[in-house]
Amino acid sequence: MKTSSYDKTFTPAGDFPEDVVWINVKNAPFSIHGVFFDEAQGQFVRMEQSVADTTKGMVKDLHRCTAGGRIRFRTDSRYLGMYAVMGEHDHTTQMNHGFDLSHYDANFGRETYAYSFVPPSHMKDGFGAGFHTDGVMKDYVLHMPTHGEVRELYVALKPDAEVEGPTPYRHGSPVVYYGSSITQGSCASRPANIYEAIVSRKLDTDYVNLGFSGSALAEEEVIKYIASLDMSVFVCDYDHNAPDAEHLLRTHPRVYDIIREAKPTLPIVFISAPNIMPDYTWHIPRRDAIRSTYENAKAKGDRNVYFIDGETFFDIPDRDMCTADTCHPNDLGMYLIAEKVTAVLDGILNGEK
Repeated sequence: MKTSSYDKTFTPAGDFPEDVVWINVKNAPFSIHGVFFDEAQGQFVRMEQSVADTTKGMVKDLHRCTAGGRIRFRTDSRYLGMYAVMGEHDHTTQMNHGFDLSHYDANFGRETYAYSFVPPSHMKDGFGAGFHTDGVMKDYVLHMPTHGEVRELYVALKPDAEVEGPTPYRHGSPVVYYGSSITQGSCASRPANIYEAIVSRKLDTDYVNLGFSGSALAEEEVIKYIASLDMSVFVCDYDHNAPDAEHLLRTHPRVYDIIREAKPTLPIVFISAPNIMPDYTWHIPRRDAIRSTYENAKAKGDRNVYFIDGETFFDIPDRDMCTADTCHPNDLGMYLIAEKVTAVLDGILNGEK
């Protein structure tokens, strides 16, 4: 469809070309992934508000952060811009996480980084930016902020451009991740560098990021909500937010039971926390608690459970370079986590495990 057929009434302030058409991403043919628009709140969210309200931590606020949110489309526009109106509790400027854009690059044969849209410091209103492209028809993915709230989002294209729905994911049923700030992607430099996004690019699979910084406590209502979602795999990654190993011993088997009761054959991947240094021992009783859920499930004959030992994530000589603060993975750490997770999910999604 030609972009000239869209309503041209939205004209944001800023240094943008005059001859562009601004399109609300809620309109077809744009495809929204990882988030949905809550009409009552007037913004994109990752979880139903009624479920978030049952939690003890910050999920009530953090479910409004758009971690893992993506807008996908195809276009041959010679200019591509975006404009976003952010929420009241905006974490984007605090974490310096804006939007970034990927596109399919024929030279690499895969989705690659194209551009970043980073909000100015102390931003209170909307912001936007844009750039000129090569005008070749290709797939684009606009990654939404990991720690920002997005109320409105528009894409700018040339009026003579074609815009189409995206090439479908090879694996359209999403992988659902539940976990901590590591899962949410707190210290990745940009949203496309969180480990779930890297796995998505490697395996061409959709995903949902239900990482909640400091607040993944495995409340029963949250797990029941997750169990109700359509998914191809469930990745359980909340070790870092459990207060202690005893909490994991209480909650982790229950997480498994709830998911398994709702999805008898769903592949479930259990992950223990990354460990930056080989002489650290804090993680051992926690890892053992998580491994016990896995081993007990296997002993009962469950062939669709998997375990990834977080101590193996940073298995390189310079493992101290993998985090921003001995806890949160930086881009290198995220990439190494993605490598291990990809190896497991590849076998699951392609029927080899």
